[in-house]
Amino acid sequence: MTDPMSPQRPSITVLVTGANGFLAGFIVAALCKRGWKVIRAVRSPSHRSDERHCDLAHADAIDWTHLLDGIDAVVNVAGILRETRGQYFEAIHHTGPLALAQACVARGVRDFVQISALGDPADGEFIASKHRFDAALLALPLRAVVLRPSVVYASRGSYGGTSLLRALAALPWAVPLPGHGAWLMQPLEAEDLAELVVAALSGEQLGVFEVGCAEAISLRDYLLQWRAWLRIAGQRTVRVPVAVVDLAVAFSERMAAGPMGQTVWRMLKRGNVCAPDAHARLQQHFGTAPRDLTTVLAAQPSQVQDRWQAQLYLLVPVLRIAVILLCLLSAWAGFTTPAAQIETLSAGSLLADLQPVAWARFAGAADLVLALWLGSGWRPRWAVSATLGMVSGYTLVFGALLPALWLDPLGGLAKNLVLLPALAVLWVLSDRR
Repeated sequence: MTDPMSPQRPSITVLVTGANGFLAGFIVAALCKRGWKVIRAVRSPSHRSDERHCDLAHADAIDWTHLLDGIDAVVNVAGILRETRGQYFEAIHHTGPLALAQACVARGVRDFVQISALGDPADGEFIASKHRFDAALLALPLRAVVLRPSVVYASRGSYGGTSLLRALAALPWAVPLPGHGAWLMQPLEAEDLAELVVAALSGEQLGVFEVGCAEAISLRDYLLQWRAWLRIAGQRTVRVPVAVVDLAVAFSERMAAGPMGQTVWRMLKRGNVCAPDAHARLQQHFGTAPRDLTTVLAAQPSQVQDRWQAQLYLLVPVLRIAVILLCLLSAWAGFTTPAAQIETLSAGSLLADLQPVAWARFAGAADLVLALWLGSGWRPRWAVSATLGMVSGYTLVFGALLPALWLDPLGGLAKNLVLLPALAVLWVLSDRR
């Protein structure tokens, strides 16, 4: 066996694709800890000297000479869980990485590590496209290592499906379980996956390796262990019919929103487990293998921010929908309130001489635009910022020109004292990466 951190090679320069992603962050950190130079391949590089442009969705536009200049090895972590306009599985998981690998061959880059996914191609194009590239990569004259992990989590943060699972574990009264929660998985810590990448770049391994902890655990055990780690009392579970989850996932897929898509759902139902000898193979070839969930969680106690993230996760869409409904109701009021009523309300105030009816209609139109913007999901933080600015403007203008509104029995303007910080919280929570 070999120690993945032992000095077997001189310092090398590693190109990591998808470097802004969740998994890539741990891999970059592990490589830097090893003392290697890391070049981050990203779609929109900044002015950092360690970043280079690489958009695998448009591989024909990549300058391979610049991208691979001085590179000794490549780690491909680029991937998407759901297709969107301009982002397709075939391009990002297959044809784009294949063009990169072929460029590596042409330029003499010897080592290529591919972060794939454990699953059956029948589960969906997410898996199928990755496995097509895996096969094509192994046919090239490279030293290629393909790692196919089961469910990857981190005790120091979460993203996507693992965030959703943490949120389910953190619900206040009981943990909801699809079916009986008996489906099996072999979850692994992101830092353990990163150590395998380091070992792969340090050694002479070849081929496909399935990656998971030693023993499979059920979805129920996985969720309850996280609940205990978060220090949330109770181990009660409640069964959720699979048909209900099927409908929710289908809706999420249709709306192209949420962390749980059809592919991930099929993978969970099928059971996301490795071959019986997979863990022993990792120990034999890499000298390291993923720890079990109990060991990982025991080594990293949870903090209050972990509970905040888990318990706020499912509240974010609720708060966003509430703000959208508020904007729609405000737009309706601005469009439909009779002119006479608006003029009566503003009579005797400074607002009376400022065409209050026209301003009410304009405000209604602005509220409608904000509702549509928030609902579209495009640049959510900008949308929340615009809404925050609009509500702040309402509060300041009407508070000054119609001060009687502060004493409205139904709390007209007074409600904004709660709404404004709620919008500020939504702005913070809209940052999902």
